[in-house]
Amino acid sequence: MSIEAYLNPDFTWPKKLLFLLAALGGLFICSLLIFFWAKMAATEQSNKKSAGPTLFQSYMELFYEMIISATSVMSFACAYVIINHVYSLAHTAGYSYDYFRTFIDIMDNWKDFVLLILICTSCVLNTILDKLIIPLKKIAREDKATVRMLAMFYVIIILLVLNVIGDESEYSPVMMYYLGLMVGRFVYFDASFLDFIGALKNMFFKLPLLVLGMALSGLLCYFGFTAGYLLERNYFIVGIFYTHLFLLLAVFILRHSHILNLIVKIPKDEPPKKSARPRKKKVTPRRDDYEYFPEDDRDRDDDYVEDYDDYEEDRR
Repeated sequence: MSIEAYLNPDFTWPKKLLFLLAALGGLFICSLLIFFWAKMAATEQSNKKSAGPTLFQSYMELFYEMIISATSVMSFACAYVIINHVYSLAHTAGYSYDYFRTFIDIMDNWKDFVLLILICTSCVLNTILDKLIIPLKKIAREDKATVRMLAMFYVIIILLVLNVIGDESEYSPVMMYYLGLMVGRFVYFDASFLDFIGALKNMFFKLPLLVLGMALSGLLCYFGFTAGYLLERNYFIVGIFYTHLFLLLAVFILRHSHILNLIVKIPKDEPPKKSARPRKKKVTPRRDDYEYFPEDDRDRDDDYVEDYDDYEEDRR
């Protein structure tokens, strides 16, 4: 079994470029929909002109995070399917190679730990992508956690669809792992009922991003499979993972090229205004201050009051 078995030789570089352009076009259309969504939300929340572009930037980064997290989760699911496929072939064919015997022993005895390592690897990949390769700086930590949880739900829906249409692979272990992670996100040992309601509320307001991401990936997958770019014999999950790789590349291009700034003028963070310099308070000389000076210095000080009694009369 080699990696060439999962590749399509007819998927040439011109076709890959066309598929990338389709991903960029779909992502651009989603950006326009998010822009109108942010504009309506800003109208309800504030009358400031900068509220719409600021919300648009925040929503776009959340959508980017959705694609990044979905790709990372999909990498785990795809890796599990390929490893399980190779394991089934090696187990039934009875390969006598040393590395196949070691591989079979590991899968027979430590299969759950292999799945756990794959999940941890996908989490590390997600962090590398949204911290270094496609840095996202405008997302709050709570919103990022919610979007990552929605990405798990995103992949679970895809795996359920693949089970329904009869893909020749077993996705139950993958779904159970991610369902456990999602339940753990809502219910933990010191969680209160208000925490649970708050998490549900935060997830509910992010559901449009989930629907938009699934519509975009679904249309691209349909285009890829009907055009012959993606192969059904490699399991549908492999083709879906390829689609998300192209989506991830489209996000990288759109994010670093700043094309959206030509359409939406995003305000820069204004530096804090300098506080006005306090005015000097006019000090009225007191008798104690006047009598503080010695008699000799009193006559020499031309800038000070010459005679306090005269000063009092003038003031009256």
